[in-house]
Amino acid sequence: MPDEQRVANNSQTYVADADTFEFETLEQKNGQATVIRFRLEDPKYHAGDVLVVLSGSDIHFHGMIGQLADGWAIASDHRGSLLAATVQ
Repeated sequence: MPDEQRVANNSQTYVADADTFEFETLEQKNGQATVIRFRLEDPKYHAGDVLVVLSGSDIHFHGMIGQLADGWAIASDHRGSLLAATVQ
């Protein structure tokens, strides 16, 4: 079964450091990335898990991983993203 169709029964949280987190902006609002694509090759994470990008204790992105396939994940945070809408 493809990864994007396999949803975990219990959500896990994938935490990334804002200073080193690399992503592509797929959608943005007011200069903030709301939908991103990033590398995620760890097989313990699945669609339905949560991505949190932190800078110290500040949350820059908090959203659900909606797709995961071929080592790439797509996550969205339409309400509180502080990630600049750039390709890094």
